[in-house]
Amino acid sequence: QVGNYPFTTIEPNVGIVPVPDQRLEKLAQITKEEEKMGSLPPLKPATVEFVDIAGLVKGASEGAGLGNKFLSHIREVQIITHVVRAFADPLASSGQAPILREGAVDPKTDYETIEMELMLADLAAVQLQQSKMKRFQNQSEKDAVDKLFKALSAGIPARDVPLTEEEAAFAKTLFLLSGKLEIVVLNVSEADYTPAVIAKVMQDYSGMLNISLENIIVICAKVESELSELSLEEQKEYLADLGLEASGLERLIQKAYEQLGLLSFLTCGEKEVRAWTIKKGTNAQNAAGTIHNDFIKHFIKAEVVSFQDFISVGGWKKAREKGKARFEGKEYIVKDGDVIEFKIGQ
Repeated sequence: QVGNYPFTTIEPNVGIVPVPDQRLEKLAQITKEEEKMGSLPPLKPATVEFVDIAGLVKGASEGAGLGNKFLSHIREVQIITHVVRAFADPLASSGQAPILREGAVDPKTDYETIEMELMLADLAAVQLQQSKMKRFQNQSEKDAVDKLFKALSAGIPARDVPLTEEEAAFAKTLFLLSGKLEIVVLNVSEADYTPAVIAKVMQDYSGMLNISLENIIVICAKVESELSELSLEEQKEYLADLGLEASGLERLIQKAYEQLGLLSFLTCGEKEVRAWTIKKGTNAQNAAGTIHNDFIKHFIKAEVVSFQDFISVGGWKKAREKGKARFEGKEYIVKDGDVIEFKIGQ
């Protein structure tokens, strides 16, 4: 549900979105040929859950509107995606901007209002911790709270506060909103949705909002809406006409994976071809646990082939014959695109 005013929705809209991964189709085709199947095995891509939190207004940190409820929703997410209007808005220019968000007059104000409300909510949480100083178990906890209080009071988000490893570990237990990773999504008009203009828009808004280019992507929500109604082939043609290699949704997911330090390993067989999401640096034993918890306890070894080798030789059988498949122990660090078959005991 979409609306041009606060509180369009009281509860957040939640969308479960498959992570685009062209490798799955290629694995499925190889599996079909190798297993002599009549049709492709089912594809099971990894998924990302997007939570659209509407209606946050100035004063939300103090409970204005439904602020406290919406702020609680934000505490549950891993990364915040802040969508910023980056196109001329007739309502804003005609003096009706407040119907978009209370007090908003331009994209910079929109962004800064939300950021400030998140920091004010965090400041209240940190002040509460200060009142419980006697509960602190060690000096690092007190130091973390002091540093966070000083930074937040100066308008510095928690994510930008330099903390030691021990202080950072304690700060995580506070679930600070401004401590979460952030991606700024610039929503441009169709006319501006070209590679050349996108680059300029990113540069301009990076300076305006004081955000690193690494944390910005550009989309056109109208184009994304149209893409959602097209077949995969039609989407590719449409994007090609715009001079773009991937949709805004794909680029947003890729950026989120990058920021969160995630990667996908792959499994394939007659029952399904699937992508599994894990943190970078995860070892084989714990990666097996993403398939089933019991796999951690009963892990024996993992048979691994890189995606490129798997495709080039044509499946498991030939990968084994040509020495491309190898056995790895529980401490092996899984890489993005590894095709894995886990050996599990009883």
